[in-house]
Amino acid sequence: MQTLDLVNLDYLGFSSSFAAQFAELQRPDLVPARIAADGQSVWQLAGSRAALGELSGKLRHGLAHEQRPAVGDWVAVADSDDRAIIHHILPRRTALVRRAASLDAVSQVIAANVDLFGIVTSANQDLNPRRIERYLAAVWESGASPMIVLNKVDLVDDVAPLRALLDEVALAVPVVEVSAVTGDGLADLRAALAPGRTVAFIGSSGVGKSSLVNRLLGSEVQHVSDIRHDDARGRHTTTRRELRILPAGAVLIDTPGMRELGLTEDAGGVETAFADISEFAEACRFNDCRHEGEPGCAVQEALYDGTLSTERWESYRKLQREVAAYEARQDPVLAAERRRQWKMITKSVRHSSKVTGKPLC
Repeated sequence: MQTLDLVNLDYLGFSSSFAAQFAELQRPDLVPARIAADGQSVWQLAGSRAALGELSGKLRHGLAHEQRPAVGDWVAVADSDDRAIIHHILPRRTALVRRAASLDAVSQVIAANVDLFGIVTSANQDLNPRRIERYLAAVWESGASPMIVLNKVDLVDDVAPLRALLDEVALAVPVVEVSAVTGDGLADLRAALAPGRTVAFIGSSGVGKSSLVNRLLGSEVQHVSDIRHDDARGRHTTTRRELRILPAGAVLIDTPGMRELGLTEDAGGVETAFADISEFAEACRFNDCRHEGEPGCAVQEALYDGTLSTERWESYRKLQREVAAYEARQDPVLAAERRRQWKMITKSVRHSSKVTGKPLC
């Protein structure tokens, strides 16, 4: 782990909004720091003298599981040369949350206060558009922006068919083609890593996230296992979420591969990830069309003429059902307000994709 204890707070992404939140605490005895690595009872810190921090007694007994510090969180600590005490966790600007397959499973914050999530997939048989759709929905739900990173392009002679698969699900989301082995495309990836910006890599195991981290850092900080010959996938290497500073000044969070990414909260992220289907639905004859055989259904017409693929439609319905099952257990008033807010976001994505053709980040 690189030394992060005395890094300039600007490099760590301590924006004016976080500075204002910290000032509102009116605690001159505390200093801001950022959670740099996972912990159960002790967390690694960045920006403070102490490299490690632990919760105050009040927080230790009063926080729910998903409220405990996660990588990327900003905290207010009583600093020392030994171990800092975390007294406050500043409100999260964004948070990627996952739930396991069971509805009763505890939600887990993967990373907080991330500006851009790079959804990493590899240019081989691991590429799965349905998985990318799920990741896109989760990232939109987090409040951050997504970017698709097609890694290992050196493994294929023609990347065009794979790019076509991704373009079908990407809509307004930018796609970059890279090779951590040859360095091809890294300039396009670095262009998104502005100083003070926080970027996190997510994706399944073996897609090359650790190799990309090593390339961007310019050193072998992450162990990379050999590629398996049976499916051309790398073996799982990253074991915990960690925050690192890139040479250009951006913050990079690497995450372990995720076998499951259960969606939570309302369906706003799903609607945004499938903004093309939302556009078809607006052309239906009836406002309450369920797209199950009603006359004048534009969605069914798009399925019939091939404008909308059956696979994408079924993926959309599956994610909708998953979120609806979770949402049924939540506050209906709050859920309705979230749906209203997400309608505006979805329209913005649809406009960017269909009219301007410009990426969102």
